[in-house]
Amino acid sequence: MNFRDKLTRAVDANDSLVCVGLDPDPSKLPAAVQDKDNPVLYFNKAIIDATADLVCVYKPNWAFYGALGACAWPTIKGTLEHVPDNVPVLVDAKVGDIGSTAERYARMFFDEMGADALTVTPYMGTDAVEPFTAYRDKGVILVCLTSNPGADDFEKQQLADGPLYEYVARQAQVWNTAGNCGLVVGGTQPEHMARMRALVPEMPFLIPGIGAQGGDLEAAVAKGQNADGAGIMVNSSRGIIYASDGPDFAEAARQAVLELRDRINQYRKQPA
Repeated sequence: MNFRDKLTRAVDANDSLVCVGLDPDPSKLPAAVQDKDNPVLYFNKAIIDATADLVCVYKPNWAFYGALGACAWPTIKGTLEHVPDNVPVLVDAKVGDIGSTAERYARMFFDEMGADALTVTPYMGTDAVEPFTAYRDKGVILVCLTSNPGADDFEKQQLADGPLYEYVARQAQVWNTAGNCGLVVGGTQPEHMARMRALVPEMPFLIPGIGAQGGDLEAAVAKGQNADGAGIMVNSSRGIIYASDGPDFAEAARQAVLELRDRINQYRKQPA
């Protein structure tokens, strides 16, 4: 099953547009897991077990695993293997390099790690993106308009026919021959969200920046969703996985996901 179909089925089955960011910092893990053989993996498995029926996708950020050193690979592999087959996994690595290197990245994240989708930075052009889109059943979520203040430095800079982020969105349509591309569109950019959706009516958006970064949830959902009231993955990381630092951390994460899912659904269109 390709990423788009898997995502659609998870959205429908769980009535959810929630993306849970699995970005565990060992220094922030609850005391209840610190004595485990692999505290991060134990923590992730508990979060997944508590929330898998409420989410549309999980998003582990590769940096949080690479920083673990020798246990990085078994930890992220074990995390992906623990996610139920009906929920996709989008690895957030924002890779982007020349073609030969991009091919190695694609093999690493898709073939070896088993990710269903990957964030990719497109600024080195077509030859740096094609090794990822060549995996026609995998999602390629292109960095476009991010949630951080630095988006002003490059992404919003004006070209002859509009801002750079609009050019990226239009180019993503060119690369989207297999229907496997999506865009990162920050939840802190609500004034640009409707324009993005108009440019790419069917392309899925990964929406970071809701929660700790102060993004406007109502505006992001209202302006980012597609005609069917879907097409977005609203990410929350710290607000979910650190909902409690006690032994009830998994139950607290479930409650946080449930509350976010229900808030999002208040702003969704009903499918036609």
